[in-house]
Amino acid sequence: MNMPNAGSSRNLTEVAAYSLANVDGFKFPVLISVPHAGRDYPSRLIDNLNVPASQLLRLEDRYVDRLAASAAAASFPLIIARKPRAWVDLNRSPTEIDPDMVAGMDPSQTSHISRKVRGGLGILPRRLHGAGNLWREKWQHQHVMDRIEQDHEPYHIEVAHILDQMRSVFGCALLLDLHSMPSVFDQDRRQIGFVIGDRFGRSSDSRYAELAAVHFKRSGYHVMNNHPYAGGYILERHGKPARNVHALQLEVDRALYLDESLREPTDAAEPLSELIRDCCVMLADQLLGRCQLEAAE
Repeated sequence: MNMPNAGSSRNLTEVAAYSLANVDGFKFPVLISVPHAGRDYPSRLIDNLNVPASQLLRLEDRYVDRLAASAAAASFPLIIARKPRAWVDLNRSPTEIDPDMVAGMDPSQTSHISRKVRGGLGILPRRLHGAGNLWREKWQHQHVMDRIEQDHEPYHIEVAHILDQMRSVFGCALLLDLHSMPSVFDQDRRQIGFVIGDRFGRSSDSRYAELAAVHFKRSGYHVMNNHPYAGGYILERHGKPARNVHALQLEVDRALYLDESLREPTDAAEPLSELIRDCCVMLADQLLGRCQLEAAE
């Protein structure tokens, strides 16, 4: 279990919670976020496992950071989480804590428990289908708060900071939140290659999601918007279309770039990475064209 790497190491800056690339002197108003590809597993996590360590790979967006490599090489800003989703899920609210997995926590300390939290996929994942409970012992409440303070919140503060800087430079910004998904099919049993989420227009001007869908469809992929994934906490927190700060979630079918075991990247990862880079270029052009029009009005 190693650490994520995308783009040139010459441009990569690492801190405890995440790695950054191309954030000094922006060339584009598009930031790529990779929150679920972290492979830096703390020993404290491994020591408390109730299941084989290989089960945790199911929580990863396995090697999806490799799909950001071409965009990073083309100077698009990039932020990649270093810790795994099993440690803390950056796409969940800090309030989405399952009290049953935290020692010394009263259920009254949590707000409404969502369906995902009840299913074991809160900010700290508790269980996986077919594997059962992930942890031998409950986590201490202070330890959970430390994870949120040291790994979850710094990532979001950095994302917000970069988007604000972009908006200051260009008058607009767009966050592309990159994920991978298990193979899913539509009602006609057609395999979906990409799902583009914008929380049904709440996190972004819908035109950007529509343009991204057209981009991937032109390459022969079946694409869906907001079904079955519309975007989560990251889009909810950072998408502010009224301020010209947009946020999209891009889900990529893992079978398109991983081997049959869904563990290692194949040669298909590189052309997919280039396709995503080209999507970022298109979105940047659209954003800048629209910002210039609004500035001229």
